[in-house]
Amino acid sequence: MEAIRPNWPAPPAVHGLVTTREGGVSLAPYLSLNLGDHVGDASDAVQANRKLLRNQLPSDPVWLKQVHGTAVSTPASRALLDSNLIEADAAITNQANEVLVVMTADCLPIFFSNLSGDIVGVAHAGWRGLCAGILENTVTEMLALGTGSLPSHLMAWMGPAIGPNAFEVGEDVYEAFRDVQIHFPEDAFVAIPTRPGKYFANLYILARSRLSALGIELIYGGNLCTLSDRKRFFSHRRDAKTGRFASLIWFNK
Repeated sequence: MEAIRPNWPAPPAVHGLVTTREGGVSLAPYLSLNLGDHVGDASDAVQANRKLLRNQLPSDPVWLKQVHGTAVSTPASRALLDSNLIEADAAITNQANEVLVVMTADCLPIFFSNLSGDIVGVAHAGWRGLCAGILENTVTEMLALGTGSLPSHLMAWMGPAIGPNAFEVGEDVYEAFRDVQIHFPEDAFVAIPTRPGKYFANLYILARSRLSALGIELIYGGNLCTLSDRKRFFSHRRDAKTGRFASLIWFNK
């Protein structure tokens, strides 16, 4: 199973990986390491793929039901659940070897760690989540886990997402970010001259600006495009019917 490791200066105890679409058993159009159980793939294939992934991990991942919202799963909220169904778009932990995961196929996965390597998190940040505050909520919950923690004690790594020359959006997306009245750089949206009312949106710039506004100074990644890299990544915008790859993080003692 091929995986990408985050290129960031996280403490040695912190481990992260992003799966690719290679090395699994699913058939087209989910070829081949599809980990999503909600996209129409055969359930036995998904379970076989998840078993291959599990062999690389210290424990079963904390799978989420992602809804493009702003809820963050925490150790305390998970302890209160009566079932394994966790509806959230981010997860954090201060528990060693608890594996957090989000699945994507164009949206932006963002990894978090504190400088001491004993609090980690991961967020699923599509444009809706970014606009609504998923990163702000994730950082708030991470800081609440650590006594005396400050945003400057955190670092972030931005994983594979649809790139700035591929993510075409309409006026509604541009206006949604403008209406939130949180500053974003002008080059986060580039008008397409031949398509009035259409823009190329840069998820990496939008995420970086939100993280910087929160006081996080150590921000890495943001150079892997899911749409253009057909060999390694699933892309919903490119293929419509497709699989999902996973971004996972944990720490050990």
